[in-house]
Amino acid sequence: MSEFFQKEIKLKARPRGFHLVTDEILEQLKELRHFKTGFLQIFIKHTSAGLTINENADPTVREDFESHFNKMVPEDQPYYKHTLEGSDDMPAHIKASLLDTSLQIPITNGKLNLGTWQGIYLCEHRNHGGSRKLVLTIMGEK
Repeated sequence: MSEFFQKEIKLKARPRGFHLVTDEILEQLKELRHFKTGFLQIFIKHTSAGLTINENADPTVREDFESHFNKMVPEDQPYYKHTLEGSDDMPAHIKASLLDTSLQIPITNGKLNLGTWQGIYLCEHRNHGGSRKLVLTIMGEK
């Protein structure tokens, strides 16, 4: 019989960039170990940050993501109308839309079934975004 579990957590504030947050999420989701199979959905409640899954070992990958996104979606463009919250705000909204607002990850034997080199990234697009809220929903069998 399938069961559902949901909780909201806060990630600590981070500077702009791509940050590996897998361990921080798991530290706040002890309930995961009770599920034999299923899925974890992670939803970010913000419009200027995103989520993705990628390389969890080499930090230069995260640096390259940040460099590429800044080149792809530059600040201070004359056609931006939404500028009252700073030059990083509108680009942050665009970058967040290019990434995911939610992820779905399989659960196997009480653990996330990620690939060997996969980790969950918080993609912080604001210079000072503050702490970020995530809604974690488990759908599965115990």
